[in-house]
Amino acid sequence: MSVNAMEFDYLYNVVDRLYSRLARRSGLSSCAYWMMYALVRAGGAESLRTLAASWAFSKQTINSALKTLEARELITLEFEEGSRKNKRAVLTPAGRAFAAADIVPAMETEGRAFGTLAECEREQLLGLIGRYTAALEAELDAMSAQDGEGETGNGGAA
Repeated sequence: MSVNAMEFDYLYNVVDRLYSRLARRSGLSSCAYWMMYALVRAGGAESLRTLAASWAFSKQTINSALKTLEARELITLEFEEGSRKNKRAVLTPAGRAFAAADIVPAMETEGRAFGTLAECEREQLLGLIGRYTAALEAELDAMSAQDGEGETGNGGAA
């Protein structure tokens, strides 16, 4: 492994640790934290299908996190309008209060940190990470094809 790849792995783990710290600070698992984050970003409600497609967690992990949030009365799970099959997660009043106290301040902190970069640096960072993740996914897909495996659906990050 090259020095640059090792440095990237180290920095990725530092970022992961920082976000884990945010989750712990709020008393949530990492997945539950990100589900609350996604619901705040979506305005308070999001389809389970979109949540599953948007995050690098297995469907089982997401469902477990959502059940925990539901048990804590931070969200409700309800059928999408006009559907008897598809559900969505919706912040409850307690969930909105929790988000205002624990999630929104973290999002604002993240925004301030990202804002310390010049606009061209932000664009470059996002572009490079996008290219890297696409290349990594292609490499992993090729490796799985060589091994005779299919997509596992377990998600995960670099």
